Amino acid sequence: MPVSRLCWLPLLLLAGCSREAPTAYQGYVEGEFVALAASQSGRLTQLAVKRGQQVKTGAAVFALDTDNEVAARRQRQQQLAAAQAQLDDLRTGKRPQEIEVTQAQLAAAEAEARRAAQQRQRDEAQFQAGGVSQAQLEQSRAADLAAAANVLQLRRELDVARLPGRAAQMQAQAAQVEAARAALAQADWTLNQKALHAPAAALVFDTLYREGEWVAAGSPVVRLLPPGNIKVRFFVPQAALASLAPGREVTLGCDGCTAIPARIDYIATEAEYTPPVIYSNDTRDKLVFMVEARPAPAQAAGLHPGQPMTVTPR
Repeated sequence: MPVSRLCWLPLLLLAGCSREAPTAYQGYVEGEFVALAASQSGRLTQLAVKRGQQVKTGAAVFALDTDNEVAARRQRQQQLAAAQAQLDDLRTGKRPQEIEVTQAQLAAAEAEARRAAQQRQRDEAQFQAGGVSQAQLEQSRAADLAAAANVLQLRRELDVARLPGRAAQMQAQAAQVEAARAALAQADWTLNQKALHAPAAALVFDTLYREGEWVAAGSPVVRLLPPGNIKVRFFVPQAALASLAPGREVTLGCDGCTAIPARIDYIATEAEYTPPVIYSNDTRDKLVFMVEARPAPAQAAGLHPGQPMTVTPR
């Protein structure tokens, strides 16, 4: 064999070895940030956290001014109290003092009815003797009937005064009470939206506003990074894809850190021609698939987004 061909043999062997799947893959740390924003607009009155700070679950993060919301809640509370008072009034009927007034009017009407009845009896007797005219007798009879009707009317008014409101009235007023209670609950919700708390223990990755600035509704004020939202992205060639599956354990390595266990939880369904970052060992003309692995939150807390990582399948 010519010497020139012997010189190419080692290069061909190396080229054949380069097609083998690597034992480790290069990747980087990626964070899924939680952007905290208020559903209401307002001036930022309190920013309780700083960048790089660790916060616990439920810790106060920021608050907006609440003057308008407090006044609206007070108004809804008074409207509920007024509607409830009207409903209670319908259920109990008239006040005792009002019933006593009607009772006094009834007593006076009964006395007048007795007087009118006696006067009618006298006039009837006098008419038989020729002492009074027919017109006077008819006038006495009319006064007697009117007095008796007035007594009957006041007795019915007294019975009605002791009754509660009509069923339809109470039903309508009960609906007003429920509407006022719903409006108060809405005002409470709006007021609570002006102050946000950490939904989970996390790192304050960034703050986007300063105290005194106006914050539009839905505009993020703070970005949090919980340890459970930290993952490592790496890219594998198509030939190695069959050996990986969600749930498989891998080991993460980086400069200055020990081996960190992680578990694959996602494999991309579409191929890419090259990773979007510089941490790939593959050539540009080779198809690769993105894979994501998540370490345990305790180990993930020490990782930083963008940090280069080496991923070794177990």
